[in-house]
This record gives sequence, structure tokens and C-alpha cells, in this order.
Amino acid sequence: MKEKYVSPLSERYASKEMQYVFSPDMKFTTWRKLWIALAETEQELGLKDDLGKPRITDDQIEELKAFANDINYDVAKKREKQVRHDVMSHVYAYGKQCPAAAGIIHLGATSCYVGDNTDVIVMTEAMKLVRKKLLNVINELSKFAMQYKDLPTLAFTHFQPAQPTTVGKRATLWLEELMLDLADLDYMISQQKLLGCKGTTGTQASFLELFDGDHETVRKIDSMIAKKMGFEECYPVSGQTYSRKVDSRILNVLSGIAQSAHKFSNDIRLLQHLKEVEEPFEKNQIGSSAMAYKRNPMRSERIASLANYVMVDALNPAITAATQWFERTLDDSANKRISVPEAFLAVDGILDLYLNVVDGLVVYDKVIYQHFMKEIPFMATENIMMDVTKRGGDRQELHEKIRQYSMEAGAMVKKEGKENDLVERIANDPAFGMSKETIEELLEPKNFVGRAPQQTEEFISEVVKPVLVANSDVLGMVAEINV
Repeated sequence: MKEKYVSPLSERYASKEMQYVFSPDMKFTTWRKLWIALAETEQELGLKDDLGKPRITDDQIEELKAFANDINYDVAKKREKQVRHDVMSHVYAYGKQCPAAAGIIHLGATSCYVGDNTDVIVMTEAMKLVRKKLLNVINELSKFAMQYKDLPTLAFTHFQPAQPTTVGKRATLWLEELMLDLADLDYMISQQKLLGCKGTTGTQASFLELFDGDHETVRKIDSMIAKKMGFEECYPVSGQTYSRKVDSRILNVLSGIAQSAHKFSNDIRLLQHLKEVEEPFEKNQIGSSAMAYKRNPMRSERIASLANYVMVDALNPAITAATQWFERTLDDSANKRISVPEAFLAVDGILDLYLNVVDGLVVYDKVIYQHFMKEIPFMATENIMMDVTKRGGDRQELHEKIRQYSMEAGAMVKKEGKENDLVERIANDPAFGMSKETIEELLEPKNFVGRAPQQTEEFISEVVKPVLVANSDVLGMVAEINV
């Protein structure tokens, strides 16, 4: 339908898998599974009617199960226009399909029984999909790090050339942040609990009435429902809703992933400007509508753009959690419907882009070497000075000479656009007693990277590899991006 707004998150960025997690089908079939779980629990706990007969029968439950995945949306939509209540509209629609069970659907529950429990279930499934994609990015990035662990490159502090590192070691910095995100994500997944069935203000008063004041029986309801829905437990206390701090904690983890991805995208964009590393660029891709020669880092830019959105979006549940009143207010609902799904959809798009970029990174080692050699004479002066000092040279005199030569060579580069001639200046000074060839031997790039190759190997083998081995069943994804 071209005349209606459609979210770019659905049309351009998020995968079909993540879109399904937040789809109406996922939501409303989960509602029905929760209603079935409630009915089964009440039956198993011996709920009886006023005549002492079982209130819920096997036939009623079977009828509910028969229509669990067959949502009659048209009936629910028509009913909601009349009653202005989404949950009661779906109770009505379900009852139309299950006339024998209509009277037991949602028995004793409040709207948050299906709404909040479904939110937890959906967010948990979404986090599992994020986890799968995050692991695949980590896997591809670890391969890249190992492939280039020995390739020297200028490191940068303040985006000024600094003591060299290797291309692979730099990749471990991106990796380490993703590993921190994975740890946070795993923790949040492990912490998920259902709301359970707590009633209108969290006291379970309606269920106490249904079960004639039997506290021990009512106490069992939450744990039974949790297990039927695949969870270990429910929150022990609540108001009508689970604490909205749950949403905030989850989106903070998504914000963390966005932060890591943004940092990576910044580095790639800067490296592409230097012509050292480049994101994938397809044969028929157009970089600019005006400048045909351009190869813009559009995927990395898109990562940054979506990451900005997620980081700001994480404020929504934080503000919502902070401003809830007592046992509940409804100023969370409209915000939750937008902010939570869109954070997941955006992160899903970010990780697809991240995986696509890493999988196709192009490294221009000759450009890297060229940049390296333009700067390394300055960085090698300490090594040169130490070598001469060992042979009896005066360190203070040598230090002053090198300082002067460095300033002069720097001026040649910056003011006159000429090559760095520091090596020649030092070689021509008898005080150093070193030929140009001897000095150039000291300038071998691998002599300046410290333990970068070993650090890369150790980090991948000791920290990253065990996690990847433990999760090998989810690896091997190939990211597809729409545009």
C-alpha cells in the first residue's frame, strides 16, 4: 500500500526473522498459548464451580488448542472498535471460535497477564536472535584478526600517528567490545522471568477468590505457568505489570551493541579515507550521484546512523521506568509498542551490516606500508639513539641533534610537500656513525609492533575461540542487506 507510511526498519533494515518476532502472529498466538497455560494450570490445581464440579474440562482445553494458531483478526478488529480494548477484543474473538471454552478464557486474569508475559517472551526470543547474529560477527571478525595479526600498521592516538600496531591487533579492540556486549546479553537472557498471573495490582486477589482462599494453591500458579511457557520462574512480586526497568535494562544492552558497532564503523570510515582498509563495494554499486569515481563507505555510515537511533531510543524505557506511578499507569503502553520493537529491529539491521562489512573488508597492504614508512623514521629515533649510545655516544648530544633533524624533516614534509629525509640527515652526521642502510634495517616495520601479533593470537585462542566452539551450531550466517 503506497499511500500509508511504512517503517524503514521493516522495508530496508531489519531481517524477516526479527520482523516475525515482533509480528502480530507472534504476539497473538503467544496470547492464546498463555490462555491455554492458564486454563491448564487452573484445571490441574482443581478449580471447581459452585456445585463442586471441575470448572475447566479437557474438551474445553482441546478446543482452545485447536484454534491456538488460527487468529480471526477480522472479528477482533471489529470488536476493538466497539469496546476500545485490545485484550478483551481478542478474548471475544477466541471465544467465537471456541464457544464451549469461551467462559474460561482469561479466567481470573488481567490484561497484563497476556500483554506483559508476551512482551517478556518476545524480547527473550529477540535477544536470542541478536545473540546469534552477534556471535557470527565475532566469528568473522576473529578470522580477520588472525589473518592480519602480523601486518604492521600505524596506530593512532588523537588520530595522530603513534607507535605502530598490527591490523589484526586493531581488530581485537573491536572484538573485545563485542565480547563485553555478548556477556551483557547472555546475562540479560539468563535473567528473564515472566510476570506470571498476579491480578490487577499484583496481589493475586482474584485467584484467591477463585480457589476459596487457598494460599498454597494460588502460590503454585506462577511457577506452573512459567514452566508451561518455557521459563524457570516468574518475578516474585509485582504491581499489575512487571517493572518497566526490565525494558530499560534490555535496551541498555542493545545500546551497548550499537555503541560498539558505531565505534567500528567510525574506524572503518577513517581507514577508508586513508585508503588502507575499505568496506565491500559491489561491481555495479554507485558511490555518488554526482561524483562517479567515489566509493563512499555507505554501509559503515548506515551502521553509525542506526546506532545513533538505538542509543537515543534506549532513553525511552528509562524515562518510562522512572515515571511509573505505584502499581501501574498506562503511559508506558504506546511508548513500549514503538521503542522496544524498533530498538531490536535497528540492532538487527546493524548486525547484518556489521557482518556484511567484516565479511568483505579489503586491506591495501601496500598503502599501509607506504604510510608506515613515511612516519617510522620519527618513531625510530629512540632506537637509533640507543644503538649509538651503546657504542659510546653522548645521549644528550644525540638527543638534541635528533630533535633538530626531526623538526627540519617535519618542516620539509609539511611546508614543502617533500619526502621525509630524516634518515639521510642522520646518516650524513658522523656523530651517529651509521650508514643509511644500517638505519633502514632498524626501520623494519615488524620491529616496532611489540607483542601485537602475540596478543592477537592469545586473545583469539584464549578468550574468543572457546565461546565460538561452544556456539558452533549457530555460526555460518551470511548477512543479506536490502540496499
